[in-house]
Amino acid sequence: MEIKELVKHRLEQLGREQRELAAAAEVTESYISQLLTGRKSLPAPNRSDIYEKIEAFLKLPTGELTKLADAQRREELKRKIEEPATPLFQEIRELILRKCKSEKTHQLRAIFQKEPFGEIERLVTQKLLDVAKGVAKEEWKNEDWLRVVARLNHKSFQEMRVIVMEFLDTDIFNLSVQNFAYFLEPLIQSWDIDPVTFAMKVVLAPELGRERIKQFEFVETDLEPAAGEEPGLREFLQDTSLSGDLTRDELAFLKRLRFKDRRPAALYYYRELQNLRDPLHFQTKGWR
Repeated sequence: MEIKELVKHRLEQLGREQRELAAAAEVTESYISQLLTGRKSLPAPNRSDIYEKIEAFLKLPTGELTKLADAQRREELKRKIEEPATPLFQEIRELILRKCKSEKTHQLRAIFQKEPFGEIERLVTQKLLDVAKGVAKEEWKNEDWLRVVARLNHKSFQEMRVIVMEFLDTDIFNLSVQNFAYFLEPLIQSWDIDPVTFAMKVVLAPELGRERIKQFEFVETDLEPAAGEEPGLREFLQDTSLSGDLTRDELAFLKRLRFKDRRPAALYYYRELQNLRDPLHFQTKGWR
């Protein structure tokens, strides 16, 4: 059974109305109506509390709607892969360039026009979207933050909750002028990129972003051990929970470690990394 059928059935069973469900889920009645008619895509369960609120209102088992939503979203994703969406980038190119550091605007405009939706254009769009979505994901349960964004966009609190949920599910192939106006415009103050190294800096607006500056480096590094290196090191590098914040210098140090009769496991390299980072294990300047 699809979510829309289950929700309609439960509303009828309980003798409740869509407007009551919308109030309980803290969204607009229009949004609930469009979900139940299939005109709106289902929001991702891990980015929204709407399913929990609907389950509580409709007295459904906890997690039932989440399972259904996951299954339906997987089917939608398969359809999207088979029929890729057309990039909407041309509609918002000028809006993105307007946020670019002024002395780079002319150079980047020329690159974007020469290679429409090329490597640099996609990279810039993706990173700006990632940054804005990162802030929205952290803050969307913060009622004060939501009300500030709603006020800036002349929307009600309930309307803004709907807009944020939809924004968190968008991608660079479906980024709209509305997405830019509601989020990228107020959240991002400026951005800059080095077209040679792809190093990128994004400055957030102080009113709505927690951190003022996000910086990304895109210099190519070899994170895969060369032939003959330890299998344990390879496992360590493949496990991002252990090596996700590894620096280039730390990687070089771990690669230089050699063993005669033992084969260290991934955990050994993790512990070695922690030892390397612990200042207590090293002499300070002036030590006697």
